[in-house]
Amino acid sequence: MSNSPVVVKLGANIGARVDGVRVGGDLDAATVGAINDALLTHKVIFFRDQHHLDDETQLAFARTLGTPTMAHPTVTSRGADVLPIDSRYDKANSWHTDVTFVDRIPKASLLRAISLPEYGGTTSWASTEAAYDQLPPPLAALAENLRAVHTNDYDYVRDVVENVSGVAAEVAANTRQYREEFVSDVYETEHPVVRVHPETGRRVLLLGHFVKRFVGLGSTESSTLLQLLQARVTKLENTIRWNWRAGDLAIWDNRATQHYAVSDYDDQYRRLSRVTLAGDVPVDVHGRPSRVITGDASHYSEVVAPVRLAAVP
Repeated sequence: MSNSPVVVKLGANIGARVDGVRVGGDLDAATVGAINDALLTHKVIFFRDQHHLDDETQLAFARTLGTPTMAHPTVTSRGADVLPIDSRYDKANSWHTDVTFVDRIPKASLLRAISLPEYGGTTSWASTEAAYDQLPPPLAALAENLRAVHTNDYDYVRDVVENVSGVAAEVAANTRQYREEFVSDVYETEHPVVRVHPETGRRVLLLGHFVKRFVGLGSTESSTLLQLLQARVTKLENTIRWNWRAGDLAIWDNRATQHYAVSDYDDQYRRLSRVTLAGDVPVDVHGRPSRVITGDASHYSEVVAPVRLAAVP
């Protein structure tokens, strides 16, 4: 396999497959720049047939695109650098942007298929840039002046633990243990609902299932407004759904997407490995940064100012 990227667009608003590249830590600057350009343009990109990858080479490739974070701010028992996405502990079947409960939202994540079910187990991504672009002017004006509190102690996780009827007792215990570790340190951060993307300058919606409430609004109003805005994000035309195969690697721009792991594979085993890249603190359209309410995420990741990895013409 050569290292001349061929980008195949998969959807009007999100998604592309990158062919012709054997990813790793030894890629030249032009190839890395082309991959980063494809990521910024298409929001999520997919590489087939990367069978040579293991945790070490996945990390080495990630380092060409940025600075890896710890595996997770609170879930530290399952790995220091690479987070196993393991169906025995958690199924992230709700729309979210990763780790928005801290101030330094990651730039991107790299997800590699390890063990796949015989059916189901797909993942969907949605473009929060397209969602913002499609807002009617009155709704855009409202969103641009809203801020939301994000937290890791959120109802969705609790519901997963409490509704495990029919699931093996061992799996239920694992899920409960994961929940307890997930909230072992509670974080709350106030983010703008519309942030300016640090590399593209485009405006994107910053929402997802970690949102607890909107600043200045009550719980009922917050819930109603979140549903309204989330429906814009997850409109089918703004999404792409990926059917995993062995050897697949996906990279998504965590600053311009949400994703959803579809739990449609019964009790089959599913495992993928995720490496996350450090990002910056979001800034709203008025230049105001996010604000920490509870928790210090400095152990999790640096705050990394974006460096443009431009492809060489």
